[in-house]
Amino acid sequence: MQKSNPLKLNKLQARTLALAQVIARQADGGIADPATGDIRLTQIPHAHGDHVHVGPFVVSARDASGFSNPAVWVALARKGLVRSPDMHAISLTPDGQAYDTGLGRQFLEEADH
Repeated sequence: MQKSNPLKLNKLQARTLALAQVIARQADGGIADPATGDIRLTQIPHAHGDHVHVGPFVVSARDASGFSNPAVWVALARKGLVRSPDMHAISLTPDGQAYDTGLGRQFLEEADH
């Protein structure tokens, strides 16, 4: 059995990756590159008020703060989970898509608006 979070991502990195995985799974959330298996995220959500909409979910703005933190993307790129740590062109690698953060749906709630 594979252990969750084997790369020992910190909480902010793990939350950001888990949310990026949700975006990548949305029909309009990313563009797949068949040559590499990467998915370039086409939508990085921004907070409005105290929450952020990530696909069908509402997430606390605090939980999604990694989206606007360049250090998070650099760390995820260093661990091989994303490419192009420029916050405007994030691609989830196959490893990043499959990585088990251990968060599951812990902080995701279905949106009602």
